[in-house]
Amino acid sequence: MNPFEEPPIRDALRGLTPYGAPQLDVPVRLNTNENPYPLPAAVADAVEKTLHGLMRDVNRYPDRDAVALREDLAAYLGHGLTSANVWAANGSNEIIQQLLQVFGGPGRTAMGFPPSYSMHPLLATATATGWMESHRNANFELIAEHAKAQVRVYDPDVVFLCSPNNPTGTALDLGVVEAVAAECSGVVIVDEAYFEFARPGTESAVSLLPRFPRLVVTRTMSKAFAFAGVRVGYLAAHPNVVDAVQLVRLPYHLSALTQAAARVALAHASTLLTQVEAIKEQRDRIVARLRELGFSASDSDANFVLFGRFDDQATVWQKLLDRGVLVRDVGVPGWLRVSAGTPEETDAFLNAMADLA
Repeated sequence: MNPFEEPPIRDALRGLTPYGAPQLDVPVRLNTNENPYPLPAAVADAVEKTLHGLMRDVNRYPDRDAVALREDLAAYLGHGLTSANVWAANGSNEIIQQLLQVFGGPGRTAMGFPPSYSMHPLLATATATGWMESHRNANFELIAEHAKAQVRVYDPDVVFLCSPNNPTGTALDLGVVEAVAAECSGVVIVDEAYFEFARPGTESAVSLLPRFPRLVVTRTMSKAFAFAGVRVGYLAAHPNVVDAVQLVRLPYHLSALTQAAARVALAHASTLLTQVEAIKEQRDRIVARLRELGFSASDSDANFVLFGRFDDQATVWQKLLDRGVLVRDVGVPGWLRVSAGTPEETDAFLNAMADLA
């Protein structure tokens, strides 16, 4: 056999397939939780003008530490944070990977509470971090005492919490985060990728950072800021955590163009976040209408809805696809996930579901 036919990859990676959602050419794609609205013209024009002014300097490396962007992100988050509390990278997935490179790795273990974001265990595997799972109750809720007890028993080096949780959509009560952070001897990562879509009164774990120096909150600009194609994620944490993450960051990992575009978007945050309200309106419409049709739909603080319950969710997924609507089979038996789209996309999805009722 030709020795180069099968590369000598690590045993832990053998048989795995790359992460990804189907990208099919259908009229309505509601499977990847994207913001369905393009950048407003004024924001797009401001980004283009800024990038045009930078093009003569792209022969030079960008600011390696992205200080100006981190200052803007800290101002956006508030809570008295400064650039010393914030780190930015190419999407929140790179942020999580960097955290696992620093606080996980060989001989260390991360814990999650599925169903939750499927990249967490994949990134653990990629960084040679052990992975263990504890579970939610039948309603996909995470109870503080249960989570705390699991952390006490297994003493993981990294704990992942997701708020709002993907794919179930609901935000965590801060009491759960407090209970886990108080018990954990390692690092607790609260993934808040969808936080801007949360219902009124939902509190961010950012407010807990002064009390828990090993707590990390991760965010992204992909969703609420309609910046998925730009790739900007960030974390908020104690300055010691930010310093530690920089030990594993690649040199000049965040381009000058990316940093500049993100700063323009943050300067127009109030304009961009008006899109969030429109998306939340469609999300709530989906929940209400699905329940009217006799389906189950989880309460959601995100820009998507988990819905069911089906004897065979794969069959329902195909029937929706046959009607030109692509949703996500997230591997939770009996359930599917749909992203909140434009009013027209929501119409198409709900009409298709009415056909199936």
